[in-house]
Amino acid sequence: MAADALSIIPGAVLRNLSDKLYEKRKNAALEIEGIVKQLATAGEHEKISAVISLLTNDFTYSPQANHRKGGLIGLAAVTVGLTSEAAQHLEQIVPPVLNSFLDQDSRVRYYACEALYNIAKVVRGDFIIYFNKIFDALCKLSADSDANVQSAAHLLDRLVKDIVTESDQFSIEEFIPLLRERMNVLNPYVRQFLVGWITVLDSVPDIDMLGFLPDFLDGLFNMLSDSSHEIRQQADAALSEFLQEIKNSPNVDYGRMAEILVRRAGSTDEFTRLTSITWINEFVKLGGEQLVPYYSDILGAILPCISDEEEKIRVVARETNEELRAIKADPAEGFDIGAILSIAKRELNSEHEATRIEALHWFFTLLYRYRAEFLVYLNDIFDPLLNALSDPSDAVVLLVLEVHACIAEESHHFHHLVSYLIRTFHNNHFLLEKRGALIVRRLCVLLGAEKVYREFSTILESEVDLDFASVMVQALNLILLTSTELGELRSLLKKSLVDSCGKDLFQSLYASWRHSPMATISLCLLAQAYSHASCVIQSLGEEDINVKFLVQLDKLIRLLETPVFAYLRLQLLEPGKHTWLLKTLYGLLMLLPQQSAAFKILRTRLKTVPFSENLKRTSSANPYSQILQVTEDGNRNQDLQNYSAINFPFLLQQFENMQLQHRNHLKDQLQSRKSASALTLSQILSRDGNYLLEKARFRPLVILFLAVSLLIWFL
Repeated sequence: MAADALSIIPGAVLRNLSDKLYEKRKNAALEIEGIVKQLATAGEHEKISAVISLLTNDFTYSPQANHRKGGLIGLAAVTVGLTSEAAQHLEQIVPPVLNSFLDQDSRVRYYACEALYNIAKVVRGDFIIYFNKIFDALCKLSADSDANVQSAAHLLDRLVKDIVTESDQFSIEEFIPLLRERMNVLNPYVRQFLVGWITVLDSVPDIDMLGFLPDFLDGLFNMLSDSSHEIRQQADAALSEFLQEIKNSPNVDYGRMAEILVRRAGSTDEFTRLTSITWINEFVKLGGEQLVPYYSDILGAILPCISDEEEKIRVVARETNEELRAIKADPAEGFDIGAILSIAKRELNSEHEATRIEALHWFFTLLYRYRAEFLVYLNDIFDPLLNALSDPSDAVVLLVLEVHACIAEESHHFHHLVSYLIRTFHNNHFLLEKRGALIVRRLCVLLGAEKVYREFSTILESEVDLDFASVMVQALNLILLTSTELGELRSLLKKSLVDSCGKDLFQSLYASWRHSPMATISLCLLAQAYSHASCVIQSLGEEDINVKFLVQLDKLIRLLETPVFAYLRLQLLEPGKHTWLLKTLYGLLMLLPQQSAAFKILRTRLKTVPFSENLKRTSSANPYSQILQVTEDGNRNQDLQNYSAINFPFLLQQFENMQLQHRNHLKDQLQSRKSASALTLSQILSRDGNYLLEKARFRPLVILFLAVSLLIWFL
C-alpha cells in the first residue's frame, strides 16, 4: 500500500512535506490536497487510504520532528481534499493527530492543534464520535507549558464547542464520567477549561446538565476557593446559573446535592461556606419531602454556621435554621428524630454560645412536637443536658432549664433532675455560688416554686454530707428570702399558722432547713412562728455560735431591713401582740458582737419599738402557750386551732437532734485533723529528731524544735 501511495504522490512533494521550512511543507500539503480531490472524484478510496497510511506511518510516527509536522499538515490536507467524503476516513485520520498531542516537541503539538482544527472545520458533526478523546486531549493541552500551544488549543476548543452545541449526536451520558474524573484537578488552566465546557453545555436547550449536576457540583464548589479570582468568578457564575435553574425546575435530585452542600458548609474558605449555606437555604425552601432523610445532615451544617465570623453567613444560617425548624415532618415518613437529637447533642459542646443556644431550641422543639418519640432517646441525651447546666453562659443555662422543665412533667424525671442538681452543687461549690440562684429561681418559675422547694427539701433531708447539706440549705433559704419569683411561696409560708397548706409546706421545708440554725430561724420568722424561733435561739450551744453562724446571722439582720420583712417590722408597732417576735429579735441581738454592723442595725431598729406599760410578758415555762395573733381578734380561735396542729416541741427536738449530729460531725473532723497532725509530727520526729539527738552540739536546737512542735500540736 505504501508503494501505491508513492506512485500517487511525487517524490518531490514528499520531500517538501518533511522540509524544515514551513512554506515548503505548506505547498506540499496543497499539492496533496489537489491529488486527494482527484482521487475522491474518481472514487479511488483505496488509494486515498494508502496516502493516509503513508502520511501516518512514514511521517506522523517518524522520529524526525519535521516529518511529524509534515505528516500532520498532510492529514489535514487530505481531509480538506475529501470534503464531504472525509467522514469515512476519519478512523484513519484522527488517531495519529490525537497521538501527536502528546509529542515532546511543542511545535509538533502546535501543528497537531492546527491540523485537528482544519479537520474539524471540514467534518463538523461527524467529528462527535471522537469527542471524548478530543476533550481529553484538549484538557491536557489547556495546561500546556508552551503559550503558542495553549493559544492553538483554545482556538480548537472554541470550534469544538460550536460543533457540539449544533450537533444532535452529542451524548451527555458518555461525557459526564469524563468530566467528573477531572473536576478535582487543581491546575488553574484546566479548571477554566472545565468551567467553560460546563457553562457552554448548560446553555444548550437539548442538553440536560441540571440532571447531572450532582456529578460535578462538588468540583465546582471546590473551585470557589481557587487562588485565581477569575476562576472563582467563573465557578460562582456557573453555580448561580444552576441555582436559578433549580428554582425553576420541577424535578431536581436534592438528596445527592444536599450531601455535597453539607460537606462544603464546613469549608475553611469563607466564600465556599457562604455559597453552600445559600444553596442549603434554597433547598430547604424548595426540597420538601425529598430532604426529610437529610434533615440531620443539613442541621449539622447549619448550626456551626450560626456562629460564623462572617455576618452574611450567620444571617443565612439563622434564616435556614428557622425554615428547617418550621417544617413539621412526620416520623412515620422517615423523619429521624434520633439523628436530629444526635446533632443537637453534639453541638451542645460547641465553643460558640449562639450555636449551643440553637441546639437547645431544637431540643425544645422536638420535645414539644414529638414528646413520645423524644423520650425514647432520653437516656442518651439526659446527662449531656444536665451537664449543660454548668455552661458559662446564663442564656444557655436558662434554655437548658426550659428543656428540663418540659421533660420534668413526669415525676420521676423531675426527681432525677433535682437529684442531679444537688449532686452537681455538691461536687462544684463554685457553680452553686455563681449559678445556683439563677438555676433554682428559673426552675421555680417553670415548674412551680412549691414543687421545687419541696423536692429539694425531701432530698436534702437525708443528705449524708452534713456540711454540704448545711451550705445547700443556706443557699436555698437565701433564694427564698430574696427572689421576686418566690413571692407566692413566701406568702404561703406566712399563713403557716392559719392555713393547712402553709403548715404542710412549713413542715416540709423544716425537715431539711434544720441542717442550718440560721436557715431554721429565718423560716420561722417568715412563717411568723416567733415563739419557736425564740426556742431555737435558746437551744443553741456555744459550739453552734461560730464564724459561719455569725456570717449567716449578719445576712439575716440585713435582710430584715428589706421589703420582704416589711410585715415583720410593722408588727413591731404592736409589741403587746408580738412579744415573741421581740424576744426573738433581742435573742439575735445578744448573739451578735457589739462592734459589728449588724448589731448596730438591729439595735437601732429595736430602739424604735413603741414599748407600753401594758406589754404582756411571755411565760418562760411554756413558750407555745401563747398564740401569735396574725389575724384580727375575731379569728383568734381559728388561729389557735391551726397553730396547735403544728407540733413545735417535736420540731424543736428534731432540730436539736440534727444540731447534735452536726456537732459530732465537727468533733470527728477535728479529731481526724489532730490524728493526721500527730502522725505527721511522729514521722518528723522519727526521721529528723533522732538524727539531731545524735549530734550533741545540736541539742539546744532539738529542744527548741520539740517545744515548737508540741505547741503546734496542742493548738
